[in-house]
Order: sequence, then structure tokens, then C-alpha cells
Amino acid sequence: MSQYFDVGDETLWNPSNGASRMFRRQVAVFEAELGLPSGIGPMENDECQVAPVAFGAFVDALLTWHRGTSHAVVPALSEGFTATVLVLAERAGITVDWARLEARPDGPVTDVQVSAATGLPVPAEGGAWAAGLRRRARELGRRMPR
Repeated sequence: MSQYFDVGDETLWNPSNGASRMFRRQVAVFEAELGLPSGIGPMENDECQVAPVAFGAFVDALLTWHRGTSHAVVPALSEGFTATVLVLAERAGITVDWARLEARPDGPVTDVQVSAATGLPVPAEGGAWAAGLRRRARELGRRMPR
């Protein structure tokens, strides 16, 4: 069995029920974390509509949030979800402003991990951060069925 994530009549992703269920649960976690709806509608009859405008805003907020953390555990917990979202965004034709995201975050750093030995860390260098995330999304996208 499988489920469909669609924009109109175009299928972005056709995962197994288990992968879909886990992804949708993570969507709810990140909607709560970001305080923003994802644009990913409810699953009805094994189909889910994705609203491109709302999803684009969610993708931007997710990437901005991800870029702004310097805590070691937060990226470890969120990178797989973020890469999956990037694959869906690309398939939906959503443009990501990588140049803005690669710049040093101008707001406060969130979810910092302070160490007595190393002090206050800063977010990863933007180019390396973006390249790593994009590489992970490309690899994942080759294995995600449409």
C-alpha cells in the first residue's frame, strides 16, 4: 500500500503507508515548532494535497530555523525531515533562496549548546551547510518514488 502527496494532478511523492505516516507526524512536530502551517493537507483516501504557496512559506521558515541553530542535536534530529521537504519543494517547483540562507543568520541564534570547554558555538558556515543539505536531498530524491 502507498499514499500520494500531490500538487493538483501532479504526484510529488508516493511513499509506503509507514513512511507517509512518519513523515506526516514529523510535519505536525515542525508546524508546532515553527508556528506555521505546512500546506500539507490531510490524508484522505490515500491522497494528500500540498498547497504550494503555504508549503513554500513553510519550507523557507524550516530552512531559516535549521540554519539558525548551533545545537549539535537539533540538526541531527531534523536533517532527514528537512532533506525530504527539500525534495518535495523541488518537485513542486518551489524556489529556495540559497544565497540568503547561506549568509550568516542576522537574527539571534536559537537552540544553542554551550560548553564550558568550547564556549558558545556559532551556526555552521553557510556554504558548507547548504551544500551538505542539498547533497543529502539529491541523494534522497533519487530514492523517493513519485
